[in-house]
Amino acid sequence: MYTYSYPRPAVTADAIILTDADEILLIQRGREPFKGKWALPGGFADMDETLEEACRRELLEETGISVGQLEQYRVFDAINRDPRHRTLTLAFYAFLPGKKDPLAGDDAAQARWFSIHDLPPLAFDHELIISGFTRDFLPKISKRPGTHTK
Repeated sequence: MYTYSYPRPAVTADAIILTDADEILLIQRGREPFKGKWALPGGFADMDETLEEACRRELLEETGISVGQLEQYRVFDAINRDPRHRTLTLAFYAFLPGKKDPLAGDDAAQARWFSIHDLPPLAFDHELIISGFTRDFLPKISKRPGTHTK
C-alpha cells in the first residue's frame, strides 16, 4: 500500500503521566536499545491509529494503566534521539488524582512511580522531555483549579 523510494522517519508517542503528588510513571526497558534503563511509557504508532490512540495503547500495554483525557505536550525530533533510526515522538500528558498500581507488560520489565525530583537514569532523550515539561510547562498548568502540583 505504501511504497516510497526515499527514507522517512518512524513516529512514536510517549506518555507523561503524573500524580498530584509530583510522581511520574516510568517503565524499565526490557529490550535494547537501553535495556534496563527507565523511560516514559510509549512506542511506535501503527499505520491504522492516531498518535493519541498509539499513546493510549502503549500506556496500557506497558503499565496496565488507562487514563481519561490526554493532552499534547510537544514534538521531539532531534536527529539522533533513537540509535536505531530517525524517530519523531509526540509527548502527551495526563494527571491522575492518585496513584494506580502499574503492572509491567509488553516490552517493559518493570513499571513504577518516581518523584519527578528524583529520577533514575533515563533512556533516549526522556530526561530532556521530562525536564522540559517540569520546567517550562508544568508551572503554567499547575495554576489551574484542581491541580495540586508544586
